[in-house]
Amino acid sequence: MQLYMPELRQGADRPAEPRGEGPGAAELGAAAAGRRSRPGQAPSGTCSVETRRSESPRPEKYLCKMFTLQTWIVQALFIFLTTESIGELIVPCAHIHPESSVVQLGSNFTAVCVLKEKCMNDYHVTANEIFWKTGRVTVPYEQYAVINRTASSVTFPNITLINALLTCNIRMFGQINRSVYGIRIISGLPPEKPKNLSCIVNEGKKMMCQWDPGRETHLETNYTLKSEWATEKFDDCKAKRDTPTSCTVDYPPVYFVNIEVWVEAENALGKVASDHINFDPIDKVKLNPPHILSVNSSKELSSILKLTWTDSRFKSFITLKYDIQYRTKDASTWNQVPPEDTSSTRSSFTVQDLKPFTEYVFRIRCMKEDGKGYWSDWSEEASGITYEDRPSKAPSFWYKIEPSHAHGTRSVQLKWKTLPPFEANGKILDYEVTLTKWKSHSQNYTVKDTKLTVNLTNDRYVATLTARNLVGKSDASVLTIPAWDFQATHPVTNLKAFPKDNVLWVEWTAPDESVNRYILEWCVLSDKLPCIPEWQQEDGTVHRTYLRGNLVEKKCYLITVTPVYDDGPGSPEHIKAYLKQAAPSKGPTVRTKKVGKNEAVLEWDHLPIDAQNGFIRNYTIFYRTVIGNEIAVNVDSSHTEYTLSSLTSDTLYMVRMAAYTDEGGKDGPEFTFTTPKFAQGEIEAIVVPVCLAFLLTTLLGVLFCFNKRDLIKKHIWPNVPDPSKSHIAQWSPHTPPRHFNSKDQMYPDGNFTDVSVVEIEANDKKPFPDDLKSLDLFKKEKVNTEGHSSGIGGSSCMSSSRPSISSSDENESAQNTSSTVQYSTVVHSGYRHQVPSVQVFSRSESTQPLLDSEERPEDLQLVDNVDGSDGILPRQRYFKQNCSQHETSPDISHFERSQQVSSVNEEDFVRLKQQQISDHISQPYGSGKMKMFQEVPAVDAFGPGIEGQVERFETVGMEAAVDEGMPKSYLPQTVRRGGYMPQ
Repeated sequence: MQLYMPELRQGADRPAEPRGEGPGAAELGAAAAGRRSRPGQAPSGTCSVETRRSESPRPEKYLCKMFTLQTWIVQALFIFLTTESIGELIVPCAHIHPESSVVQLGSNFTAVCVLKEKCMNDYHVTANEIFWKTGRVTVPYEQYAVINRTASSVTFPNITLINALLTCNIRMFGQINRSVYGIRIISGLPPEKPKNLSCIVNEGKKMMCQWDPGRETHLETNYTLKSEWATEKFDDCKAKRDTPTSCTVDYPPVYFVNIEVWVEAENALGKVASDHINFDPIDKVKLNPPHILSVNSSKELSSILKLTWTDSRFKSFITLKYDIQYRTKDASTWNQVPPEDTSSTRSSFTVQDLKPFTEYVFRIRCMKEDGKGYWSDWSEEASGITYEDRPSKAPSFWYKIEPSHAHGTRSVQLKWKTLPPFEANGKILDYEVTLTKWKSHSQNYTVKDTKLTVNLTNDRYVATLTARNLVGKSDASVLTIPAWDFQATHPVTNLKAFPKDNVLWVEWTAPDESVNRYILEWCVLSDKLPCIPEWQQEDGTVHRTYLRGNLVEKKCYLITVTPVYDDGPGSPEHIKAYLKQAAPSKGPTVRTKKVGKNEAVLEWDHLPIDAQNGFIRNYTIFYRTVIGNEIAVNVDSSHTEYTLSSLTSDTLYMVRMAAYTDEGGKDGPEFTFTTPKFAQGEIEAIVVPVCLAFLLTTLLGVLFCFNKRDLIKKHIWPNVPDPSKSHIAQWSPHTPPRHFNSKDQMYPDGNFTDVSVVEIEANDKKPFPDDLKSLDLFKKEKVNTEGHSSGIGGSSCMSSSRPSISSSDENESAQNTSSTVQYSTVVHSGYRHQVPSVQVFSRSESTQPLLDSEERPEDLQLVDNVDGSDGILPRQRYFKQNCSQHETSPDISHFERSQQVSSVNEEDFVRLKQQQISDHISQPYGSGKMKMFQEVPAVDAFGPGIEGQVERFETVGMEAAVDEGMPKSYLPQTVRRGGYMPQ
């Protein structure tokens, strides 16, 4: 029982630390002094320096020990003096019954706390103020029972606690809680009766017994092995705590005398003993294993091996039996020699029915013949090889026809498999091959290799093969090599290949014909390496087998099954298979074949066979835009092309492709493409009609211009007159009529000065302009003078339009669309400063228009403004030839078309004309003519280059001159260099 002593200091609310076997003097002194040390902290008055055995002593440690010793002496003296003065030790205020703290799990436990009168009087408490705690948890008040004023109990039904602290506490005045006593409750189970007691005596060692202790008690339980003879007891054997289920006695065994043995188990809740067993130690002996000395073979019999060994020393006084096991070297399971063959004591044994030339491994053990006791451990393994025997099976035989360039012959490679050791029955020395041509002689070959290449004709051959070792030859293997024109038939059907148990199985359905054997060939398909076949042979009755080769995972195997008949091989059948598939090592690379506005044709190549790692079941195309969701499309594995539809035009797409096998998939690299904005042919559909429309419009325009060519020509460029066609020479009085092909031919002497044509357009719907109406004032004079005039319509360096007015066309002047003024040539002062002999005035009857491009640029564009009017009238352009002098007169002769004419009345116009006439005309002429000539110095007209020449002016009727900007009439003006300027 462990007691719990509370601290005596009043006002303490925490329980005192529990004690072990009882309070010591030092502990009581520390409690009385009110001293307490925390875990890991040295108590007051002690040293905290730790002393280690590995460290050398130091002076500080000795001082600390001395100080600690003095502290304990002082505490012991204080306790002694206190005891002498009080007369007794410090006594607790209460105690708990029962004192025992070990209870059985699942039972009811009741504890009673009894207060002492002294404490009740000192603290003024009774049993009503008692409350219980387990650790720091208060027990519910429902479990309390007040027995009297000094005692209170607590009951725990079906206790499950294993190790807990139970304290009795009182509540004093001022609600101060204090622990007055405590015990530690340890719960557990009583020990069970030990079972299965057995003992063993190892050869050369002492007896050891072991047992089954039963259930866990949760308490400290002691096991004691007891043994005795009928007349003597042996020392007890106490089991160690780390091995409570066995114990080895200290005395040596005594054989052939019975001994009685049993086990006792004891803990705080009870004690129990096992059943007694009585035996002779010789019946519990475990012998040492035999030692194999040798394993020998026999030349007479290739199927036996003889074992010899040494036995235990017990064989001299007991009979032994043996257990012999053997196996081949590469096997994992053992074969058992029949027990009845080894049931007596011996030192050798011959094992029979073994395979020739095979290595075997042996082991052996022994025990007492009657079966009492224990088998010994197995001996160390020993091996031996049986003697050789002739091969037990014919080798597998096959052929391969290789291409040959010689006509009428063929190269045949004969090949065979080496026999496994259990069939070879010895070391194969060589192979004998015999080739027999159909109904002809034979050829013999001795080969140490496993293949032979011979050149045969196209006839049928029969080949035989035997293997030879030291003892003899094997049975012959026969193979028929058919003629070159042999047609193979009758293949196997329903060929299948599948992996199982880490091997590759092949099964098929046999043909209807009788089959001698089957040839299975397989090779690894690779893009980098050639297909080098391996092969094996199966009997004709086999329809299912596995490939006996070093197959690897993730490789594709091409398997061929060929049935072999008496007359030759049948048609082969092929199938592909994997030992174990995996995901492809890389994904397919996709690319675009054709990209349209709303669709794209993707294409890819099949994965290389080395990268597939399995059968490609399907492809998956993932495509998306930059901001869109990814779309997946599954494609059959046989396809290499797919069309993505419902795409958006002018959009970037990201595409990747994954290939999947049965074990997973692998993504390929991502590819991007952009759909065009327009579909194929869409631009052509727009451009072609536009071009056709343009061409049609152009063609229509050309046709229109061709139909209106005269009108267009009239408005854009006029007809250029050809002087050679002029009729001026026909009416000139001094010049004979002739034809002129050119201007030089007409006037070779340079007297041709100027030819001007003025064409006046008139609108039928509009009246003549006012400047033409002004000519009516001079109609009468023109009639009077027309017959006497020289008839020069106009000739000057600057030509202008002038209507030809007569009485006959007086009424038609406003209706004609155009009026042509006859032009004339004035030949006077010569060409290029040459003096002519005769001055000639000629009148032209030509009606061709004048030239429009013979004017100097500075004389072409003259614009005058009409006084008092807002409109601007374009001046008539005049053209002149052979004129180089600058115009000095302010009244430049011109004629302006009357499209926009200021309104000027006729009286103002007549008055203005008369004023100009009075300024410029010097003298009139009679005889019914109205001609006026005015002479001006040559210096003023042409400059200093020409002197003495007098310019003559001719007028018809009256000269009409107006200021700049006013419309001017068509009157003769000054003619420079022999001509005159119409105005």
